Amino acid sequence: MGVLPRPIDLINKSVGLAGVKVTRGIAYGPNPRQMLDIYAPVRAANLPVVVFFYGGSWQSGDRADYAFVAALLAAKKFVVVVPDYRVYPEATYPAFVEDCTGAVEWVTGRIGPYGGDAACVFAMGHSAGAYNAVMLALSPEAPDIAGVIGLAGPYDFLPLKDPVLKTIFAGASDIRDTQPITHAHGDAPPMFLATGGADRTVMPRNTTALAARLRQMGAVVETKIYPKLGHISLILALLPYFAWRGPVFKDVLAFMAACRAGEFSLPRSDIPAHMVRRSS
Repeated sequence: MGVLPRPIDLINKSVGLAGVKVTRGIAYGPNPRQMLDIYAPVRAANLPVVVFFYGGSWQSGDRADYAFVAALLAAKKFVVVVPDYRVYPEATYPAFVEDCTGAVEWVTGRIGPYGGDAACVFAMGHSAGAYNAVMLALSPEAPDIAGVIGLAGPYDFLPLKDPVLKTIFAGASDIRDTQPITHAHGDAPPMFLATGGADRTVMPRNTTALAARLRQMGAVVETKIYPKLGHISLILALLPYFAWRGPVFKDVLAFMAACRAGEFSLPRSDIPAHMVRRSS
């Protein structure tokens, strides 16, 4: 009896890569996990770039599993980069953020020959990958990025209760420094922060709390809560056949189009005021 395909393999096969040139296994650092794949439309030239970081609780993940995200975006005329990054137990905080920053720095310096515009790079992530994207964007030494898309990200999740997470973040001299909300500032790039109203893995208050703090600092944030979506179904809703559950892909594309057009000047939100946790 043959090995049954994994659901993610069926999802990737359902999207396909017609019209997309894939360049696999490019090193952006010396560690075996510091590798990335590039998905570009055939004959791409000076196209906007999306660097996508997957989730996995900073403990797992494989860039090949997210070909469907890359293919969907490449079909909309983006060059898409999907990196691996070091995870636990090989690495702990802040190694995974450093790796994601290194991947974006590689992109801003070397994406031109692959058809990408180094002056228009978006950081996008789901779950732990959204954490990584937001953390690198809020760093004082952040690469120059056009905007951030965070899907179901943990941004304000103290106190830590899971023993593995306690170990992953144990190296921080001040545990508060591990939280994206601690690093919010008014000069942050525009952000699209989205969450599923039915998410019980990363509670929606992570999104509302960070959005509120960023706006308080004067940053520009667009927020969405999709009532019918949970943690995994939020990213699956990027797929055309799941779009009826929530227009996630449409909203992501609209956000990037607005960033490219320079339209963000005032904060916008679809979150009711009663859902925003006030941060002291």
